[in-house]
Amino acid sequence: MKWKKLGKIFDPTQHALPNSCIQFAQSPQALVFDDFIRIYFSTRSIDKGNGKYLSHIAFVDMCKDLNGVIRISDKTVAPLGDLGCFDEHGIFPMSVMRHGGKIFGYTCGWNRRVSVSVDTAIGLAISHDDGFTFQRFGDGPILAASLNEPYLVGDGFVKVIGDTFHMWYIFGTGWKNYTSDLPPDRTYKIGHATSIDGVNWVKEEAKQIITDQLGADESQALPTVVEINGRYHMFFCFRESFDFRNSKGRGYRIGHAYSDDLSNWTRDDENPRLDESSGEWDSDMQCYPNVFECGDKIYLLYNGNEFGRYGFGLALLEK
Repeated sequence: MKWKKLGKIFDPTQHALPNSCIQFAQSPQALVFDDFIRIYFSTRSIDKGNGKYLSHIAFVDMCKDLNGVIRISDKTVAPLGDLGCFDEHGIFPMSVMRHGGKIFGYTCGWNRRVSVSVDTAIGLAISHDDGFTFQRFGDGPILAASLNEPYLVGDGFVKVIGDTFHMWYIFGTGWKNYTSDLPPDRTYKIGHATSIDGVNWVKEEAKQIITDQLGADESQALPTVVEINGRYHMFFCFRESFDFRNSKGRGYRIGHAYSDDLSNWTRDDENPRLDESSGEWDSDMQCYPNVFECGDKIYLLYNGNEFGRYGFGLALLEK
């Protein structure tokens, strides 16, 4: 298998975004309709109280061939949490899926902390109007830090297989001060949980299911799973846990693993591999993948340099 890169398909700086949001179209997540493809993404506004970012979810509807924009949502689709809630300061990302005539949105809510920069947990929001708006299932998360996963939990991707909901998510393994003059950085790995209703979940607690390529300080994020010819393939992004923001070669790139039983995963980043492009929008970083099927094709949405500040691109799987 091989990814054929089709280039950047959406640049948020070229469009009017809702709710005074600026730049950023992070973590694109596709939902296929009969006549178009809706892509949800996380964008940012400025908190007028302190000048810091808040993350919101918006969407863009694109032609079925993903070559043109039909419309952009005129408002953000999911409310942030109230004062003190797990998602008070933002949602990034939100994974969407259809279930029982509704659309479930599994949110990664985040809130600022003092000793470390952020905490995250996974929430649920449900749409009853075909994905235009989402209502919070409750004010608390459905998956969060626990006895054996005491640090952040987030990036939930959910897929129903048979009669079971499967969630692949990330869990923190700790925070670390790599230098005395910089704030601590976090490390996280990919885990797995199951549910019979999509609300109540049972984790395989503290079980890292994808092996490291960069060593113990490798951070793995945003898993997405697709079935191809009876085998399950997971795509995710990974990076060094420290000095990854501005140092080329230490930032995010796309990883891959496969499984025949949903329990044991074999890592193989080279097949298929998403090649880098010198001097292009994704030359320094490739991150936040979302793999989806449309007809007989399998596509990969992903962000490039600066964590998706200037949009997302597309690749087609050649089998």
